[in-house]
Amino acid sequence: MSTDSQALMKFIIQRVATGPDLSKDIAFEEAREGMQAILRGEIDEVQSAIFLIALRMKRETMEENEGILAGILAQSDKQIVNVDELVDLGDPYSGYNRSIPVSSFLPPLLAELGLPTVIHGLDSVSPKFGLTHRHINQALGLNVSHSTAEAKNRLENPMIGWSYIDQASYCPGLHDLVSLRNRLIKRTVINTVETLIGPLRGKTTHSILGYVHKPYPPIYAHLVNASGMDSALLVRGVEGGVIPSLRQKGLMVSYKGIKEQGRVDIDPKALGIEQELRAIAFPKDLNVESDIKKLAEHTVTLGKAALAGEKGMFYDGLVLAASLILWHTQKVSNLTDAPEIVRSVLDSGKVLDRI
Repeated sequence: MSTDSQALMKFIIQRVATGPDLSKDIAFEEAREGMQAILRGEIDEVQSAIFLIALRMKRETMEENEGILAGILAQSDKQIVNVDELVDLGDPYSGYNRSIPVSSFLPPLLAELGLPTVIHGLDSVSPKFGLTHRHINQALGLNVSHSTAEAKNRLENPMIGWSYIDQASYCPGLHDLVSLRNRLIKRTVINTVETLIGPLRGKTTHSILGYVHKPYPPIYAHLVNASGMDSALLVRGVEGGVIPSLRQKGLMVSYKGIKEQGRVDIDPKALGIEQELRAIAFPKDLNVESDIKKLAEHTVTLGKAALAGEKGMFYDGLVLAASLILWHTQKVSNLTDAPEIVRSVLDSGKVLDRI
């Protein structure tokens, strides 16, 4: 165990865990090196927990957020994918506990639309312990333990063009903290930055993120830029994910680097979507505490039907989200032109071949 790492963590904790009036911020380099030491297993669990909770209680600065992200990036396996553009879908890793994650089926759809797409996550983590993309890919019968190199090969294969990759594969040190995070109960800075690691990068990489609270778009844009991705689309989505409400107007903000490129009120009706509910609720007899496998299987049934052209809320959710991404990546000049393109691809049934 590194004596230097121990001394650094002692210094950090003395600064950030001194109460509401005396706690001090730490520098980018200290946040980065402290996080790296934790990921290398050089800091015990008690001090790691204090580090994460104390930062949250005093509220992390942008410099600290970027330092934590840099520390995780330094410990992650990253691969360059030989594609012109890559879409990185950053749904919350803690999953969904009220509604069906339509976004699990966005990657093959976007791939068929000419945008290779990676989606990432893990099995289960605090605070939601919800239905995750790993559960759904397992229910599809797909390998959820691809190495980063194997995921890269899937993305470069024109017949596939998409992949799920698990945190355990691209950053095992971070994944080893899941048990600790579960015992901490509340969100930490890791929940904020883990969707921005982007272990796979194209020549141009677009980060697609969901958010809930209004101040988050510029914060996420700075973090996406710090991570080295080229653009960001921030969507005010259901349960913090990338699928907006199907019923009411929402907001999306598009960034290139940290410069805002566009701010659009999303009106589902203007895109030909008429739904009475904002999202697909879980069946009343199923819940995440006891029925994760059944919920994943239910999602797969709905998702495959939508990819085969069956109309409904799942189909509309895919149309809505894919249209936003086509607009953000400048595949269409007007948002209202995108739904017809997406519907044509869904109705062809070709997306199913990619699964």
